[in-house]
Amino acid sequence: MKKLVLLTLAVFGFSWISVAQKMAFIDTEYIMENIQAYKAAQNQLDQLSGQYQKELESIHAEIEQMYKDFQAESVLLSEDMKRKREDVIVTKEKDYKQLQKKYFGPNGDLFKKRQGLIKPIQDDVFNAVQEIANDGSYSIIFDKAGGTTLFFTNPKFDLSDQVLQKLGYK
Repeated sequence: MKKLVLLTLAVFGFSWISVAQKMAFIDTEYIMENIQAYKAAQNQLDQLSGQYQKELESIHAEIEQMYKDFQAESVLLSEDMKRKREDVIVTKEKDYKQLQKKYFGPNGDLFKKRQGLIKPIQDDVFNAVQEIANDGSYSIIFDKAGGTTLFFTNPKFDLSDQVLQKLGYK
């Protein structure tokens, strides 16, 4: 009997603790849209990406033209000349793929530039959220942007504007 009473008290105690947890949410898309430095960084990245893409398209068109010329002239070429032309085309294709990887690869130029421009802004947002969570005694703060499905959110628990204020915006 004594064990049953203790067990009942423990269950009620733990359920009371879980009810006392404070939760809130933020919308990082909304926050980032309201940070001018983020918009400027995103525009700079878009321009750089477009520049890289144009360069790669130019090289790809050149390879395509080389291949068409080779097909048209292959009847007139000796086997040795065919091999040399094929080698030139294959080398050009390898260079194209290496350049593509250099620009757009997992550790490519665009990724590094994005890390340099956007990561400091994201770190500032994270630090602001962490301060708000500590000051407000929040146990959990969800992000409703980018794939997290929150079926219903009450706007009074949205801390996005507080994050912007903490960062000096609005």
